[in-house]
Amino acid sequence: MAGTKNHDYHILPPSIWPLFGAFSALTFTSGLVLFMHKLPAGHFVMPIGLGLVLLTMYQWWVNVVHEAHAGDHTPVVQLHLRYGMILFIASEVMFFVGWFWAFFDFSLFPSAISEVVGGQWPPKELEAVLDAFDLPLLNTLILLCSGTTVTWAHHSLIHGDREGLKKGLWATIVLGLLFTSLQALEYAHAPFAFGKNTYGSAFYMATGFHGFHVIIGTIFLIVCLRRSYAGHFTPRQHFGFEAAAWYWHFVDVVWLFLFVAIYVWGNWGFPTE
Repeated sequence: MAGTKNHDYHILPPSIWPLFGAFSALTFTSGLVLFMHKLPAGHFVMPIGLGLVLLTMYQWWVNVVHEAHAGDHTPVVQLHLRYGMILFIASEVMFFVGWFWAFFDFSLFPSAISEVVGGQWPPKELEAVLDAFDLPLLNTLILLCSGTTVTWAHHSLIHGDREGLKKGLWATIVLGLLFTSLQALEYAHAPFAFGKNTYGSAFYMATGFHGFHVIIGTIFLIVCLRRSYAGHFTPRQHFGFEAAAWYWHFVDVVWLFLFVAIYVWGNWGFPTE
């Protein structure tokens, strides 16, 4: 019979969103350039472009959810979605490798940039650094706990316990919000500013981008919580939740490296606030 599906792949119907997304990205980046050059048009072109990008992302993901409920996500399609998420997380790993590379380059070879850091690390001009065993240690414990709660939610889903799924997600979201709040508090009381020296730049870029990823992961989990209340996800098909859990574990692991490398090792022997 003509039109009968005889394969395991999902052939997408024509969609406006790829073209709309390209136009949105062009608008946003153009507005960003105008804003950076302090041109008046940038103040309204950039927000419009950002809004269009967010609209594209929302509608595109809504379509993916509808496709999942329509049965288009066959085992082969789900496998490819997993490959896609793995490659995305791998690209994020390499993103953080760049910031770690910068930090280690500054810290391991301070004599090579003695005119910038005074031949030592942290730089001589710093009066104090953050105590790794104060708020950073507390935030480490919070993120480790959040990793256990999201795993609890995952196991509850696999075993058909929807109440456990919701409770685990609620706990993880609360811990994620608590982490972000403590990170903001830490920044507010940091004894050094962003951009004044290589230490401050490397520190804020690495920890700041990690905090940004925590916010994204929290939003990801909030969407999963809303979907769980709507009756989405089954023990056999729950890639949306699985992707969120993978992303959250990635955020946890990156923080452990940040804590050990930047807060503990990078500040060793220097006066703390």
